[in-house]
Amino acid sequence: MGDLMTTANVYQQRPGSGAKAESSLHHANLAGLIGKGRKNPGVTVREKKLLGHLTLRGDAKDPAFAEGVHKALGLELPVALSLVANADTSLQWMGPDEWLLIVPGGQEFAVEQALRAALAGLHISVVNVSGGQQLLELSGPKVREVLMKSTSYDVHPDNFPVGKAVGTVFAKSQLVIRHTGEDTWELLIRRSFSDYWWLWLQDAAAEYGLSVEA
Repeated sequence: MGDLMTTANVYQQRPGSGAKAESSLHHANLAGLIGKGRKNPGVTVREKKLLGHLTLRGDAKDPAFAEGVHKALGLELPVALSLVANADTSLQWMGPDEWLLIVPGGQEFAVEQALRAALAGLHISVVNVSGGQQLLELSGPKVREVLMKSTSYDVHPDNFPVGKAVGTVFAKSQLVIRHTGEDTWELLIRRSFSDYWWLWLQDAAAEYGLSVEA
């Protein structure tokens, strides 16, 4: 058989300085809500906006693939339903041959190039999906109660330890819940549903107090 590998054209997809980038919640004026609300809120929300999101696909059973990912990112491939992180970079298992890589905004182009160089010759896929999703970080002593209101998935510590990440139904829609710290969680949401989830979180957290953090 002939060589089935093809050369990918990789482009810088982030607009230059002449284009204004806006989060999907810019109209909610979250910045104007910082410092308002209860003195000791049970839930604090932080919008982790305009990050780089890349979907990576490859053969997890191939040692060369795992080694290439580690060379490019300094991260080991996470196992099922988990994520690994180093500073502001995280890699999450999405399926048997698929992972989600999140990097600081503006670094996605360089990271994609590094991945392709480290994985040259292997059957892989790297797709920039930054424009379709974003992260909301929830922290505080009452976050678990808000999650229990919102999803039927068991978020008890015994079933959902730090480092676990799952896609599930949340407030009658779909998203990914990521447990990143003892009292810190992230919601990986679709940009087009941002309004809906922001309104839901305000209502679900009302009894505990909700604050916004920069």
